[in-house]
Amino acid sequence: MKERIDFLYGLATAIGSMPHQDIDAAIALIKDTLYSGPHWPQLPKLGREETFVRQYLAPLLRLGMLDTGKAGASFFCNERNDWLQKMERFYSLYLDCDLEGVQKEDSLSNFAFPRGVATGFYKFLEEEWGKLSRKPLFLKGQLSGPLSIGLQVNDENGVPAFYRDDLRDVITKTLALNARNQVHLLKKFSLPVVIFIDEPQLLSFGQSAYVALSREGISKSIGEVVAAINAEGAYAGVHCCSGIDWSIIFELPLQIVSFDAYDYFESLLVYSEAIDAFLKNGGCLAWGLVPTSEAIEKENALSLKERFFEGIARLARRGVSPELLSRQYLLTPSCGAGTLSVAECEKVYRITSELQKLLSETSLDHK
Repeated sequence: MKERIDFLYGLATAIGSMPHQDIDAAIALIKDTLYSGPHWPQLPKLGREETFVRQYLAPLLRLGMLDTGKAGASFFCNERNDWLQKMERFYSLYLDCDLEGVQKEDSLSNFAFPRGVATGFYKFLEEEWGKLSRKPLFLKGQLSGPLSIGLQVNDENGVPAFYRDDLRDVITKTLALNARNQVHLLKKFSLPVVIFIDEPQLLSFGQSAYVALSREGISKSIGEVVAAINAEGAYAGVHCCSGIDWSIIFELPLQIVSFDAYDYFESLLVYSEAIDAFLKNGGCLAWGLVPTSEAIEKENALSLKERFFEGIARLARRGVSPELLSRQYLLTPSCGAGTLSVAECEKVYRITSELQKLLSETSLDHK
């Protein structure tokens, strides 16, 4: 990591999905609670096109590389006679994105969200974030990761696309260019931009049902998306809300590692050496301390503050610097809030905001 990200430390943001169908209400909640690090809202309840997988497939559907069956599941049309021509067209558009100026902007737009699949993103862009009385310190975008999409989209024979080198590359490059376009558009506010890559399917690595998943394939594909984000001058994070082999993530050139600190904190303990090295290199841990489950009904900012310092103490006993842990953190909900009710989501966001304030007032030498 060549550039330190001190401006992020101690701030709060969220993972992305929200249950709202009223877009203005979603944006208003973000403004009110996550004013230091607002994110664009992913709104899956507006329709199937706005869901975790489909939201990022529009460029491939438009090029005719994907089709949808009767059940609505997307699959690659890789057995059809014109497949090679479609691949050639895809890579031609991909290479055009390395151009500069207006040509680059036009080329990246081929991999942008259509307005009908990312309503929250375009509404977010209409706000005047740089002119608010409480001006944000950064803006956050997000996208689904290549592993999580590649295991849920098949080839024409029913094989998950991630297992095929050619289809995995197409998915990875599509996501990388979507991320670059997000950064390009968000940077118009002249604020730092952070992009989280959401990879819930990292849980599959090492399981017997996914024995064909290779560490190299996962690292290379996520790493390519990270590199694309960094190349546009933004900061990259990976989010996973389960217990995984975290060594894969800490080996990537990331600025942020986002984890569910409420339900899966234990999974990090065996990676204390990697965490310490990550922090010493300027990295930031995004603690998902605020539960996005029924547990939110029994928690508050004070109880979660105690969890935070208890977690620091446990990692410190394993050799991680408590000073770095106490300083180099972000606060988030444990996962996206899209499956909650609107009232539950509001509670999650308000507690996240309250926790940010509470920790900012707490001495770093807390015992």
